Amino acid sequence: MKYRQLTKEQLLELPKEFSAFLATQQIDAKEWESIKKEKPTMAEEELNIFSDVVWEDVLSKTEYLEHISENDINLFKCTSKEIIRIYIKLNDKSRSFLNYEDFKWFINNPISNSIDYFKAAKKYTKERNSEIFQLIEMGSVISKGELFKSISQLIQ
Repeated sequence: MKYRQLTKEQLLELPKEFSAFLATQQIDAKEWESIKKEKPTMAEEELNIFSDVVWEDVLSKTEYLEHISENDINLFKCTSKEIIRIYIKLNDKSRSFLNYEDFKWFINNPISNSIDYFKAAKKYTKERNSEIFQLIEMGSVISKGELFKSISQLIQ
């Protein structure tokens, strides 16, 4: 398995895709129920294969990631050759990026002595999708890149 098995909740959100996947394996709904009961190891293997297919598709389409914590924001743009990272450090310990009002303050006051910006790029050291998956597993979420684009223009 290249990534990790989708959670039960994630699998429940993909009933059509899973049915189509089973069809490509020549497994119908009745047979799938039988496999789950009588061959749980085989069922796990099918779930692992399906999970990798889904992850590969999602990761291939991923362009932006965000990871927001109390005093730090990491924004990533994932190109085909490199990851561009914008790191935002909040130096005012009385504020938190996790607090709605403080985050709103940051959006309205991006140029402040309380905020430091850093931007860098690095080529992938592993396969692109594996590196993106690793960032997701460490807490990053896929985004549309709006914050990345705004901050990138601001700090050019």
